[in-house]
Amino acid sequence: MRAIVVTDQAAGTAGMTLVERPEPPAAINDVVVEVHASGFVPTEMAWPSTWTDRVDRDRTPSIPGHEVAGVVTALGYGTTGLSVGQRVFGLTDWHRDGTLAEYVAVEARNLAPLPGDVDFTVGASLPISGLTAWQGLFEHGRLQAGQSVLAHGAAGAVGTMVTQLAREAGAYVIGTGRAADRQKVLDFGAQEFVDLDNDVLEDVGRVDLVFDVIGGDIQNRSAGLVRAGGTLVTVVGPPEARPADGLAIDFVVESDRTQLCEVVQRVRDRRLRTNIGNVATLDDAVAALNPTERRRGKTIISVRP
Repeated sequence: MRAIVVTDQAAGTAGMTLVERPEPPAAINDVVVEVHASGFVPTEMAWPSTWTDRVDRDRTPSIPGHEVAGVVTALGYGTTGLSVGQRVFGLTDWHRDGTLAEYVAVEARNLAPLPGDVDFTVGASLPISGLTAWQGLFEHGRLQAGQSVLAHGAAGAVGTMVTQLAREAGAYVIGTGRAADRQKVLDFGAQEFVDLDNDVLEDVGRVDLVFDVIGGDIQNRSAGLVRAGGTLVTVVGPPEARPADGLAIDFVVESDRTQLCEVVQRVRDRRLRTNIGNVATLDDAVAALNPTERRRGKTIISVRP
């Protein structure tokens, strides 16, 4: 099969190459998925799991990409809940070869059925951004109707999901970003926009929940905006500053079939819009994943156009 591999951590995405690799077998509880579309997160190049296995052994050349939409072609011994020929989507294991390939082996529990009226490209755009937003808002942030959310990076793949899911849950959403992001952030449902380069962040006042995808100084300043009993939720590592009278939670997104079904149903109902930017073929994937301009939405690789 054809696959994108990486071998040099220092080279990052610039070190990606398209090569021939053996098709993966289906281990116990696995399925093999014929990949139709794959999602990729640029920060994967900094994740230890891209380069080493769970006992810290080098596993390069490794195949990145952990979001998949495709069709089940084989079942491993003991695998239940899915069938050959079924359309699926989901989030693959961080420490195993990923989805920038024509086939991927995935634990069945990490996949959910992909309805026939949802395009593979859309399906591949949902797992990381949709699950991250869902888990950050509802599991870790315990968001309730009537509360306020400060959503950083609100024009990004995760941020647009955070905004839409929070609005649907009855929250008031303040989105942040660069000046050029203003209209997009408002179009995705934020009630206010803060230009982090030119506006004063502290002018937003106190909020119940901060959803941080930026870190650094913005994260530290945001901790002071969390009102008593509120939560700072982040996906960029343990926060340095913590709310004076609230919680600070950093988390790593996990696959969850029930939540994947919740997210995709909202897409079907048009309650949730995806934020897809560039769609490229596997032949053009290396160039697409090394853009010369700022990304405008999530890049999806269409493996079987």
